[in-house]
Amino acid sequence: MFDLDKWQEILGTVQRHKLRTGLTAFGVFWGIFMLAVLLAAGKGFRNGVEKEFDVAKNSVFVWSQRTSVPYMGLKAGRRLQFTNDDVTALEREVPEAALVLPRASLHGTFTVQYGTKNASFSVNGEYPGYPAVQAVNLTSGRFINTMDITGRRKVAVIGDRVLDVLFGQANPLGRYINIKGSYFQVVGVFKGTGKAEEAERNGQTIIVPLTTLQVAFNQTNQVDYFAFIPLTGTPASIVETKAKQVLGRQHKVAPTDDRALGSANVEEEFARVQGLFSGITAFSWLVSIGTILAGIIGVSNIMLIVVKERTKEIGIRKALGATPGSIVSLIVQESIVLTAAAGLVGLLGGTALMAGISAMIEGEDISFFANPQVDVGVALLAVALLVGAGALAGLLPATIAARVQPVVALKDE
Repeated sequence: MFDLDKWQEILGTVQRHKLRTGLTAFGVFWGIFMLAVLLAAGKGFRNGVEKEFDVAKNSVFVWSQRTSVPYMGLKAGRRLQFTNDDVTALEREVPEAALVLPRASLHGTFTVQYGTKNASFSVNGEYPGYPAVQAVNLTSGRFINTMDITGRRKVAVIGDRVLDVLFGQANPLGRYINIKGSYFQVVGVFKGTGKAEEAERNGQTIIVPLTTLQVAFNQTNQVDYFAFIPLTGTPASIVETKAKQVLGRQHKVAPTDDRALGSANVEEEFARVQGLFSGITAFSWLVSIGTILAGIIGVSNIMLIVVKERTKEIGIRKALGATPGSIVSLIVQESIVLTAAAGLVGLLGGTALMAGISAMIEGEDISFFANPQVDVGVALLAVALLVGAGALAGLLPATIAARVQPVVALKDE
């Protein structure tokens, strides 16, 4: 039940010893403040780095290089060229892959024209599964589909920078652009993703069906590299290994030649980044808890002084019938109030500081840092930690107070 007398006593103690109380509470305040700031900053760095991963976090990429080992009568130094037959082999022999995505770019030097306007852009041949590997932010129209692939349709999805240069404010959908002598109908527009230079580079890209690119530009049966998405629950490393084995057999690469095929495992890279930030979070908790413990020890020491100062009062209480439990609850409650109040102010201060920083950088193009915030779960855990720490800080002094003998206490000066 709510005991007004106890709360009045706690308030009276704080008012009588303002400086001592403030200095004691500062240790707890600073520990929670540091915890909030460090965790929010770590969250901001995590968000920023994760935003840099603009591809699927479990994707795998495999590309061709030059062989370094002679094999089956073939010399070292061969440049491998992937083909459409490799797509069939990979789909058949790597069942762990949910998506096998062949990709290619238009080779050579050329310009893209619309009316009297022309400029140089990147032209990539893709399949409809491309958005599963890298998000496509369509602003109008559609992306390429299966009928475009099978029918080798001359359709194109253009980036926002291509739109600005060739069409300006005009609607490009349904209009035709000239790519190296071949006319492609614009069926969609997308906004470049990523930050600054990356977004601008993506926005200068034109996407066409890979089958059309191969036929229209004399790159028949040519694939530059592959992207893979593993089945749910399948490690990307399995797909990476098996895909390289299949491609090695397809192109007569020695099993010991580790230079002929290059690969990137985004899942492993992302896991390393996650491990780094888990370490940063653990370090933040370690530093903050150490600071909080120092503050809690200070609170416990102050409560021992309070018990010493109020020894005679405690003796009178016990002489008048106060139980040991009521004495313990009085001291523990005062300790909890002191630590909880200081900690909550620290938590609010740290949260407010990081919210201010988040508002300042909103809309700014800052790499590797975005939306720093304190998780609600962390805040609740911090509050629970404060209550528990406050109870522990007051337990020893409260136990000592409960053991005070009334006769001895009344003689205390």
